[in-house]
Order: sequence, then structure tokens, then C-alpha cells
Amino acid sequence: MVIATTGDADVLFPPVTTVTSGINVTDLIFCRLAELELGLNTVDDSGFRPVLAQSWEHLDSLTIVFHLDPRARWQDGARVTAADVAYTFGVYRNPDVNAPLAPFLDAIDSVTARDSLTVAFRFRRWYPEQLYDATYHMRILPRHLLDTIPAARLATAPFARSPVGDGPYRFVHWVSGSEIALAADTAWFLGRPGLGRLIWRVTPELATAVSGLLAGEADAMEVIPARGQLERVRQAKDVRLVPYPSPFYAAIVFNLRRPLFADRDVRRAIAMAVDRATAVRSVFGPFAEVAAGATSPMQWIWSDSIRQLPFDTAAAARLLDQRGWRRGGSGGMRAGHGGPLRFTLLVPTSSQVRQQVAVIVQDELRRVGVDMRIQPLEFTVMERRTQVGDFDAAFISRTIDPSPASLLQWWSPGAGDNIGRYVDTAFRSLTVAAMRARTRAEAAPLWRDALGRLNDEAPAVFLFSPRNNAAISTRFRNVTIRPDSWLATVTEWRVIETRHVARDRGAVGQ
Repeated sequence: MVIATTGDADVLFPPVTTVTSGINVTDLIFCRLAELELGLNTVDDSGFRPVLAQSWEHLDSLTIVFHLDPRARWQDGARVTAADVAYTFGVYRNPDVNAPLAPFLDAIDSVTARDSLTVAFRFRRWYPEQLYDATYHMRILPRHLLDTIPAARLATAPFARSPVGDGPYRFVHWVSGSEIALAADTAWFLGRPGLGRLIWRVTPELATAVSGLLAGEADAMEVIPARGQLERVRQAKDVRLVPYPSPFYAAIVFNLRRPLFADRDVRRAIAMAVDRATAVRSVFGPFAEVAAGATSPMQWIWSDSIRQLPFDTAAAARLLDQRGWRRGGSGGMRAGHGGPLRFTLLVPTSSQVRQQVAVIVQDELRRVGVDMRIQPLEFTVMERRTQVGDFDAAFISRTIDPSPASLLQWWSPGAGDNIGRYVDTAFRSLTVAAMRARTRAEAAPLWRDALGRLNDEAPAVFLFSPRNNAAISTRFRNVTIRPDSWLATVTEWRVIETRHVARDRGAVGQ
């Protein structure tokens, strides 16, 4: 299967791989102890299936013991051992590695090998998502190939460009800016994958990538983000769209260090002045949802019942009047407190849809007298400015985890990604209670109350969550997609018929 991608990988070393294409590749080379089932239930053990761990048990409220599958092997023939698991934990937690997922392992106190196939995870406290944190955030690494390399050099070592894993696919080659190829590990302990070879073909321009897909030069794309391209694929005979819930949401985040946005009523007024449904429909048509808050349909807490501020321009105008921002300036714009009611929105040049939505929001705010200026910036420049607080508002996109606890990564005090510096004790109390709930039935209303509280406080205007659509050739069957990792079930995919086309003869390295 040839996969068209618009971006190359960054590195093929799981602790520091952050680019989507790199994550997709390493996910198939390296295994977790256990994997989430398609339902993405993160709260208890019922949502997981064994992978490297043949079984596990909760010895007490703070200890999970994993029993490794004795059949599991590294692709050089060495056995996967408990020492590999303990070593992996140390790598992810090592500050010299600077793994982005390291904070998600903070609740784990230690990982200890009890014998060659038994490893114990000791937690600092009890909570329902212990198994999720022990398994989801780490892909196990081969200690015998890495432990002589200083931690600070692991990401730049030759292994990070030519990895040896324990997963269903083996690394074949990587030609930077061109393609990455994997081959099925025919001796994989859980059974030979259905597809013998996977090739990621890098085509930076989306329209060109889609044209190649429709011409039979590629078989699949993870997501078709543009409305016009979706229509092209929908009309194709040999390619079908496979919809799946999106792990993304986009929002305009306010910088609460600015005096204007320190005022809760001003934030609420701006949120109520934006007709989010019309904006989403205008840009996406049927291919996106209005965001219910800081979540997406991928998470099991998503619900239409989450409390949200209404679209109400009259109420917005009253609030602004009450806060001393009155009409009367140039062009009917509002002014007060010594100046105009004006702010600048940073938007990344890499996102056409956010630029389009920003223009719609700008027009809607102008109607209630708010002057929002749009400043397009290159993505890395925008990231730098938001991290140091040099902005009024920023149009961000977030990729969220299956666990609702990922909310805290962006909306809790002290979190590095809480760029707006939002702090609210009521919101924090609700999230703490939700994380302690023993079942999804107990946790769901608490999480939804927390999201409602966040919407009430309006630290951001939560705008849209795209409806993801993968494009897959009709010659494949058994295609299912797990929303957080679209190729998680690719070992079960099969080819309906074999055909020889030009792309097979032209693949680099064949």
C-alpha cells in the first residue's frame, strides 16, 4: 500500500517523534505493552487488548504487574524483556531526551523488572487511568541496542533513522523528502500482517497528492482536509472516503495577561458575537462539527449537552456596553478605557481553513463594534510568540489524546501549553473529581460539567472540529480506523486483488 503524505518524518525514535508521518511509521515498528480497542475507553482495563504484555494484574491500588509474551522478539532476534520496559521508562523520563510525553508519566513512581518477563509499575497514587498511562504513552525500546548511547544523543544516533523494533513492520529505507518504506515482519509473534509492504510517498502539495491518489499512483491518504479535494475523491470510482472522528479542535485563544482579556465579560461577549455554526458551514460544508468545547468527537465525553454560550449579538452588545466599551468611534467601532476596542489575532499561514474562518469571525465582530486585526504568521514564528505570551489572541489547533485528562495539558495552571494563562479553581476541582471517578458513567457528567465551566469562562472561542475522512483504494478490505491512530489496525487490512502499476516499479530501493 502506497500512502500519500504531504510531510516527511522528523525522526524515527518514538520518544521524540512529533510529526504525524513519523508517528505513523514508528507506531508500526514499535509496540506498546497493550493497545486501546476501537472504542477508546481509557478509564478501565476493559478498553485494552494485550500486545507485548500477554496479561497484567493489579496487585494493589498502586501496582500493576505486566507479564510479557515470551514469543515477542526484536527484529534482530533478541527477546523482548522486562529490562527493555524499565529502560524505556527511564528514556522517556530523562530530561536529556526531552520527550514530549514525559509529563504524562509523572504519576508513575517506578518501573522495575522482577524477572526477564515480569515488570512492575508502581504509581504515586491511585486513579482509574493507571493502565492507560502505563501503556499508551510509551512504545518499548530495545535496551541492548541503545543503552551505550548517551541519552542526549539518542535522537540523533543512526538508530533514529534506521530503527530496529518489535512491531509488525520492519524498517526498509528512508529517502528524506521522498519516501519511507516498511516491510511486513513475517515472523511477528502476533501473526503476519496482511499487507506485505507499506510506502509513504511525500508529496508536499495537497492537490498534487490527491491527483496522484486519483491516478492510481497512491492507495491511501490519512485525511483529505480541503472541501474541494473531498469532492474530487467522493466522485472517484476506485477510491472511497472512510469517515472517522477527528482528534482535533481549533479555537481562538485569548491571552488573559492582556487587560482586555482579563475581563471575563469581554471574553464572553466576543464568544457570543461569533456565529460559529455559520462560519463552520461556510468553510467546511458538512465536513466539520461546531466544537462543543475543548474536546472532539473522538473522546467519549463529547456530547451535544455540554453547556455552551449562545450566539446572541444583542447580549454581547449589552455586556460590552456594561463594561464601558461603547460605540461611537470611527466606523461605528467601540471605544473606552482610553482607546479603541481592538486586538490582533495571530493565524498560521500554513492553515488555509483557519485563515478563512478568521475572516468570517472578523466580519462578525465588526458588526458588534469589535475591531479584530488578522496577522498571518509562519507557524514556527507564531509558536514562538504564543509560548512567550507575545500575542493578544491566537488561532490554534490542538490534537488531543483519547483521555479527557489531556484537557489539563492546555487548561491547567502551570501547564506549558496553557498559552492564555487560564486559571479557574472551579474548573480544576471538576477535572480532579472526574479523574477520580471509577467508571465512564461516573466520570462523563463531571467532565462535561468541566467543559461547560470552561465555555462559561470563555478563555477561548472553540470553533470547529473537522470530520476526518481518510481516502482508501477500493482494492483494500477489512479497513477500520481508530481515530487516534489511523493505521492502528492496518495489520488486519487485506488486498482484494493484486495489480501491478507503475508506482510499484518506480518505488525507491526496489
